[in-house]
Amino acid sequence: MLEKLGQTIKKATDKIANAIFLDKNLVDSIIRDLQRALIEADVNISLVKDLSDKIRKSALDERIKGIEKKEHIIKLLHDELVSILGDYKPLKLNTGQNRIILLGLYGAGKTTTIAKLGNWYAKRGKKVALVGLDVHRPAAREQLQQLGEKNNLNVFVNFEEKDAVKTWKKCEKEKKFKEYDLILIDTAGRHTLDKELVQEIKTLGKEIKPTETILVMPADIGQAAKKQASEFQEALKISGVIITRMDSTAKGGGALTACGETKAGVYFIATGEKINDIEEFNPENFLSRMLGMGDLQGLLEKIRLVTDEKQQEKMQKKLEEGKLSLEDVIEQVKSMNQIGGFDKIKNMIPGLGNAKIPEELIGAQEEKVKKWEHILKSMTPKERENPELLKKQTSRISRIAEGAGVNNSDVRALLKQYDMLQDMLKGGVDNMDLSQGFSQKQMQKMMKKFGKKKMMRFK
Repeated sequence: MLEKLGQTIKKATDKIANAIFLDKNLVDSIIRDLQRALIEADVNISLVKDLSDKIRKSALDERIKGIEKKEHIIKLLHDELVSILGDYKPLKLNTGQNRIILLGLYGAGKTTTIAKLGNWYAKRGKKVALVGLDVHRPAAREQLQQLGEKNNLNVFVNFEEKDAVKTWKKCEKEKKFKEYDLILIDTAGRHTLDKELVQEIKTLGKEIKPTETILVMPADIGQAAKKQASEFQEALKISGVIITRMDSTAKGGGALTACGETKAGVYFIATGEKINDIEEFNPENFLSRMLGMGDLQGLLEKIRLVTDEKQQEKMQKKLEEGKLSLEDVIEQVKSMNQIGGFDKIKNMIPGLGNAKIPEELIGAQEEKVKKWEHILKSMTPKERENPELLKKQTSRISRIAEGAGVNNSDVRALLKQYDMLQDMLKGGVDNMDLSQGFSQKQMQKMMKKFGKKKMMRFK
């Protein structure tokens, strides 16, 4: 996600920080690199020019001397980049029932985004229901229902009704409807924002009385996001934006900055196809991740999507005692895969953005996990709790492999995973288990260790 831009910005700040003299040639070189990277990320040229002019003016200002000048320029660069990304505008729910309409053009990903958003709030204790009002697109309601069933979300759909307003009225009359804290409403899309679409959404708005009207649009439209957001905002009074497909395009910079210009406000970004691939958009944290400084708060939010508090407390106790079992190892790998794999979250951990991670921790390990679960069933309880027994008596490995219907190498692979995690606990990154994530205490410790020190240069 905008990796090249992040690397260029970091190189620019390092050049400024390490320079003995900030002469015109060095400043011009830094500005050229920044301009090239920002334009490749599809950031608006006028914004790029404004940023360049401000850096050049500050760098050549004779009134600011020495180290003070370096710090001033780095802070300026940081603040301006945060500014063009837009304001931090979290989506806040009201007390009582919240009704949120999601709208957008064809192919934006409204239906899958509704499921992701529903899951995001359900994991935070909200009682969520999804309502399918896209009566035009073939199989739209079926898709919503399938996503709901797969992710334990309640869905209201009517397969016979062809009118969106009538469908809503029928759903609203359901006895359980009033029990939900949050109603997420899927609406029809079009190839363009035509009069028919505007009229349908306006009519629905009068009936539904939404607390929020959110525009969903893909990152790959780049700077065109400004025009689309402005048109929807003018016609339908949108309150915010969710940007999808942030993982698959270099144009994400264009979409983010364009929304920042419209003041529409980006609530969330979707970063993949899995149900947990959605995150609240915080410009400061987003930039921090791009610069390789991590985003611990974002990582904590991802962990909350796949682990409950009791599970975290239980794991924390085992980590403190250094008593991981083989069952714990498998559960940790499962959790990591749900988050998106270690390769996807390493940029959120300070200092690990460019680190070389062992191949065993990268990528989906679903097939391995299935084998490992069969292996566990062939072990005695004592062997599961104390894997060292298998190393002392290799005959146990053969017995277990035969019972599980796997090769000896598969059993050894599980033991290797166990050893690797144990090594990380003893001497890895701040004694933390990278496969599972971090506890609340560990997060606070990491924030103190990395966040404050590394962000000092922007103050």
